[in-house]
Amino acid sequence: MPIACIEVRKKWSRQDKYLMIQALHASMVECLRIPEHDKFIRLREYQPEDFVVPPGCTESHVLIEISLFSGRSLDAKRALYEAIVSRFSEFGVSKGDIRIILYEVPQENWGIRGGIPASEVDLGFKVEV
Repeated sequence: MPIACIEVRKKWSRQDKYLMIQALHASMVECLRIPEHDKFIRLREYQPEDFVVPPGCTESHVLIEISLFSGRSLDAKRALYEAIVSRFSEFGVSKGDIRIILYEVPQENWGIRGGIPASEVDLGFKVEV
């Protein structure tokens, strides 16, 4: 049940943005083994002056932040990073132009399905991958 946000500078077409969301979702399904229907992804665009990046980065720089339940292995996280970088390269985003940050949140700190702690809900999938 990850919640993700893709942040980019304004330059991408509507189709590119749609495909970025699909690419991120496919990476999470593959590597985190979340259900296919589990999709909560936002894409935010900024004017270049509102999205300042380190020297050496290009206008194609992408920041991806994912809040997710604690419990994924380092191997699963590595696989996720690699899958995202690989899929985003299809849009011309180089390895040096992508940042991925994971925020691990204990299940008891997620209120879902009417405000019930996620730790008390049958999620329908295994978090420990």
